[in-house]
Amino acid sequence: MAFALLFLLLLSVPFSSGNDSHLSLDYYAKTCPDFLRIVREHVFPKQSAIPATAPGVLRLFFHDCITDGCDASILVSSNAYNKAERDADMNLSLSGDAFDIIVKIKNELELTCPGVVSCSDIMAVTTRDLVKMVGGPYYQVTFGRKDSTESNAAKVEASIPTANMTMDQIIEKFTVKGFTVTEMVALTGAHTIGFTHCKEFANRIFNFSPSNPVDPTLHPKLAAGLKQVCANYTHDPAMSAFNDVRSPSKFDNAYYQNVLKGLGLLTSDYLLSVDDRTKPIVESYAKDQDVFFKDFAAAMEKLAVLGIKTGQNGEVRQRCDQFNNLPALI
Repeated sequence: MAFALLFLLLLSVPFSSGNDSHLSLDYYAKTCPDFLRIVREHVFPKQSAIPATAPGVLRLFFHDCITDGCDASILVSSNAYNKAERDADMNLSLSGDAFDIIVKIKNELELTCPGVVSCSDIMAVTTRDLVKMVGGPYYQVTFGRKDSTESNAAKVEASIPTANMTMDQIIEKFTVKGFTVTEMVALTGAHTIGFTHCKEFANRIFNFSPSNPVDPTLHPKLAAGLKQVCANYTHDPAMSAFNDVRSPSKFDNAYYQNVLKGLGLLTSDYLLSVDDRTKPIVESYAKDQDVFFKDFAAAMEKLAVLGIKTGQNGEVRQRCDQFNNLPALI
């Protein structure tokens, strides 16, 4: 209801682990030839029934890869000995539907070809297929990743950029992982789908400053709509708004067009549109969707091999939410 209200109101306005050479397109051709078919058969009905699945999985994949490599460490549940990544404060808002689809695919694969397909490979291709299903670009995903044997919540905060950071801080979060500014701006285009909880931008619409209750860089109609949508956000933390108010369910370049008009939810969206290092890239993507899609696909291919584990550096988990050899609880 809140999403619909906001939408109506606005109608009037180089890095890798060094192991990526071990990956290949046909890694499972003999050991699990039905792998890609099984993924596709789960992706279509899940996304059709729950449109928030695609942005949820894309965000889950990014949070996994950027923290300690694409190794499915974010799927591991905490236990008495360890607080895992998924329970870090910054990950508590990750989509339950995103976890759900990975688990269901893994369960079927364990029946079809047990102990063969890693959870990290499932995450990589499921993300790609969902992006493509909602209108985004197709890109190659190679396979052979192993799952991590550790997951530490303490590593999360140091890795993931937040909306209240300066552009210098945000760029540093990406460049330290080997990404260029252009790749950072392209990956941020993932905000063209999905939503953001009100608490992440409430400072822009309520009591922004003593002289301006609302951030003056926000489009007035967007601000008015957000204030209605988020009126009770302190009592209901689930209150959210679409990242892209024009085409929230379609992967396109509208996000960049929006931020140039003051229609971005987050402070970081505004900074992208005015910083000398990022504004020309934003303008390029806003003008030409093909350029954005090309750069996004290339950046996702690079992200998908970030810090991967191969060979004896990881394992193929039997269950995505726990390591194969758990310590005995005393």
